Amino acid sequence: MVVLSGVISYPIPAYQNLPIHTEDYKPRQFFISDIALGITTTVTTTLNMDYVIGQLVKLIIPAQFGSYQLNNQTGFVISIPSTNQVEIAIDSTVNVNSYIAYSYPSLPPQAQTFPQILAIGDIANGVTNSTGRVNTGTFIPGSFINIS
Repeated sequence: MVVLSGVISYPIPAYQNLPIHTEDYKPRQFFISDIALGITTTVTTTLNMDYVIGQLVKLIIPAQFGSYQLNNQTGFVISIPSTNQVEIAIDSTVNVNSYIAYSYPSLPPQAQTFPQILAIGDIANGVTNSTGRVNTGTFIPGSFINIS
């Protein structure tokens, strides 16, 4: 690299290290409208989700919404009953940890955090192009994809 009298002799990109915006990636985080407790936990969200079976998810449940025992719990998606529901491998039966019912108040409190479900990983199975030069792709179901 040579700099002569204040002139830069190499290209400078217009943007460097752009911040990561969650809306540019899928799967995303979604707000929870209902939770059904049981041997497996079924989460219903306000919007249709883009999760897949095998997706590792984390629940964020503030205390004022009930079921706060599920806060920071992680589990794998084991089924997708509808486009806005996922069944998660988290045992939330009432007699195990004294789980209380989820309740979304008609007038939500002034909470800084609303209940949400976040994609945090996957079970990492799928084709990873191990067959040499055959173009099978490297997409693993449930992995994060840049959609920006």
